Amino acid sequence: MSGEDRDLLSQATEAVEQLYHVRDTYFPSDPQHKISTLRNDADLALNLLDSIPADERKSPVQRATYEYLRGKTLDVFPEYRKEAEDHLSKAVKLNPSLADAWLCLGNCIWKKGDLASAKNCFSLALNKGPNKKILCQLSMLERKLAQDAENQAQLVEDSIHHAKEAITLDVKDGNSWYNLGNACLTSFFVTGAWDHKKLLQSLKAYQNAEKDENMKSNPDLYFNCATVNKYLENYERSLSGFEAAALKDPGLNASEEVQKIVSLLDKLENSMKTKARRLTSLASSLSEDNVNSSYKKATISDLSEGLNKTTAVMAKVLLFIRHDNVAPLYYLVCDSNQTCFVLSVYGLRDDAIKEGDRVTLMEPYYRIVDFSWKGKAYRFKLTRVDFMEQILVNGKAPAPHQAVRSSIHAQHKP
Repeated sequence: MSGEDRDLLSQATEAVEQLYHVRDTYFPSDPQHKISTLRNDADLALNLLDSIPADERKSPVQRATYEYLRGKTLDVFPEYRKEAEDHLSKAVKLNPSLADAWLCLGNCIWKKGDLASAKNCFSLALNKGPNKKILCQLSMLERKLAQDAENQAQLVEDSIHHAKEAITLDVKDGNSWYNLGNACLTSFFVTGAWDHKKLLQSLKAYQNAEKDENMKSNPDLYFNCATVNKYLENYERSLSGFEAAALKDPGLNASEEVQKIVSLLDKLENSMKTKARRLTSLASSLSEDNVNSSYKKATISDLSEGLNKTTAVMAKVLLFIRHDNVAPLYYLVCDSNQTCFVLSVYGLRDDAIKEGDRVTLMEPYYRIVDFSWKGKAYRFKLTRVDFMEQILVNGKAPAPHQAVRSSIHAQHKP
C-alpha cells in the first residue's frame, strides 16, 4: 500500500472516530439535526473508504480493516442494519483477532434483539485477550439479559464483576467507572430497591467517572448520578444533577425528573403543615405498643442524624403521600410527642401500610432536610427504613407477599 493510500485509510479511520464522537457528544434540541449530521459524516467516511483502490485492500488483514470500518460506519445509527452486520461478520472472519470488530458486531446484533449471539461475540473477543471496552459492553449486556431472567441477581453480579475487571485494566478510565456505577444501580433495583450500600457504591463509581475529562460530555452520567442521589434522598444534589443532564441533552427526560422531585418536595413540605385535628388522640394510642427489649424506645427528637442502632420509634400514620416514582413510599407520621415527620419506606407494596396504622421503626435512618431550590425553602424531618425487617405494622411484621421489587432500568447505549 502506497503512502497516499495509507493516508486515505488513516483519513477514513479518523472520519469514523469523528462520526462516533458526534454520536456520543452531540445532543441538539432537535434529534433530527443529529441524525442529519450523522448521515453526512457517515457518507464522508464511506466515500473515503471507497476511494481506497481495490488492489490495496486485497490481503485478509487489509480487507478485514476495510470491512470493519465500513460496518462500523453503517452501525452508527440507532436502528439495526443488516448491511452493517454483513460487513462486520466478514471482518471477524478475515481477521479473528480484530477485537474492535467483534465489539461492533456484538453491538450490531444486540440491536436486532439476538442477545445470546451478541454475548457470544463479546466472549469470543475476550478470548483473544482482556479489553476494557468489551468488558464494559458485556457488563451492560448482562444487565439487559437480567431484565427477563429468573437468575436476575446472578446476572447482575456477573455484570458488576466484569465492570470491576474493566477498571483493573485502566483505573483512570471514566467509562469503566461509569459502567460500574450503572451495574451497582441496577443491583439496587434487582435486590428490591432497599440496599443503600449499592447506591453508595454506585455514587462512588460515578464520582470516579467524573474525574475523567472525557466523561464531561456524557449526559447519562449526570442523569444516573442524579438518580442515585434521588434514592439517597439527597434532593438538592439530585435536582442539580438532573438540571445539568437536561442542559447537556434536551432529549433526556431530565427536566421531567426535576419537576417530579419538586412536586414531591412540595407535597412533603405541605403535608407537614396539615396536621390532623385528632393528633393528640392518635399519638396517645402509641403508648399502648410494646417494643422488643433489645431496642431502646425513642421519639423523633431523640434520634441522631444517620443510622440509629438499637433504637425503635413508634409512630402513627397520618397520611400516605402519593408521588410519581416507584420507590420509596412516603408517609406523614407522628410520634407520641405529637411531632410530625416524613417516613420513607423501601421494598414494600403500597398497600402494606395504611393511614391510621401504627408503625414501629427499628434502627431508622434519620436526617433533617434543609435547603432551598429556585427561591423556595424546604425543611422537614425525615426517617427512612430500608428493610422489611425494620418495620412493624400494628405490632406485626409485614407479610412476605407485601415485599416488592422495582423494575430494572438498563438502556442499550453502546
